[in-house]
Amino acid sequence: MERTIEVHEVVLLPNGERMGYRTAGEGEELLLLIHGNMTSSRHWQPVLMAMPEGVRMVAVDLRGFGLSTYHKPIDSLFDFAADVKAFVDLLGLKDFTIAGWSTGGGVAMEFVANFPGYAKKLILLESVGYTGYPIFRKNERGEEIPGDYLTTKEEIANDPVKVIPIVNAYANRDKETLRMIWNAVIYNRNQPDPEEYEAYLEDMLTQRNLVDVDYALASFNMGHGFNGVTEGSGRIDRIEIPTLVLWGKQDLVVPEYMATSTALAIGENAKLVIKENWGHSPIVDDLPGLVEIMVEFIRS
Repeated sequence: MERTIEVHEVVLLPNGERMGYRTAGEGEELLLLIHGNMTSSRHWQPVLMAMPEGVRMVAVDLRGFGLSTYHKPIDSLFDFAADVKAFVDLLGLKDFTIAGWSTGGGVAMEFVANFPGYAKKLILLESVGYTGYPIFRKNERGEEIPGDYLTTKEEIANDPVKVIPIVNAYANRDKETLRMIWNAVIYNRNQPDPEEYEAYLEDMLTQRNLVDVDYALASFNMGHGFNGVTEGSGRIDRIEIPTLVLWGKQDLVVPEYMATSTALAIGENAKLVIKENWGHSPIVDDLPGLVEIMVEFIRS
């Protein structure tokens, strides 16, 4: 029997933002799914369909993505984590496994570190590292200048390689440019079927906060040192629950050091798994394998 995915909306009490979310499945285990940049809960839909019985799933749209509103701009990944806290309080969710993909991994880390007692386990899927995702200045050939960090929203908004093409594609509803970018760096191994891909592209166009999110990623720093933009908060030390760090060798977005250093910083509670044939989207590259490893961790 085909599983039903339900779509809902709630208004967060602290800030009045409307948050969209998807639910599927039933069972004693609860899985909270946090999406990444340029996506929404819509991109988790294959996981919602493929997860076995016994796991209840809730996938949220972060502020400014999908069905969620964007009345007040965010400045940090913590702002997203605070929204998630308001969301789980409103729905009465506790004792869940929280899984964050890409940017969502940073949000999940901030949630676990700042709001203990809610999540019992953490899954980081092709996640931004705990010291952020730097954006470097480019030379006249469009090549990165290592060590020359973009440090403000204004500088990031004017990045000619990683930001302006996407901002323009959003403004012009240019799905073909978005498809080209995703085929090059995210769906570099496999692509969704055409109908699903079209839905993803339409979903990308709902994002209203690209520059703010890019700045939040650059300034994200839960470590103990300076990351080129901000001093570390040291909050990585507060992650004391079992953590599964998943990274694929074909990931062209998140470099290996982000996975390995995050697992090392969390320490004995972290398990690092590196998959040979995964790119940045294991949801598309290896859905059965991804679901299997997630379920094994959730039920362990």
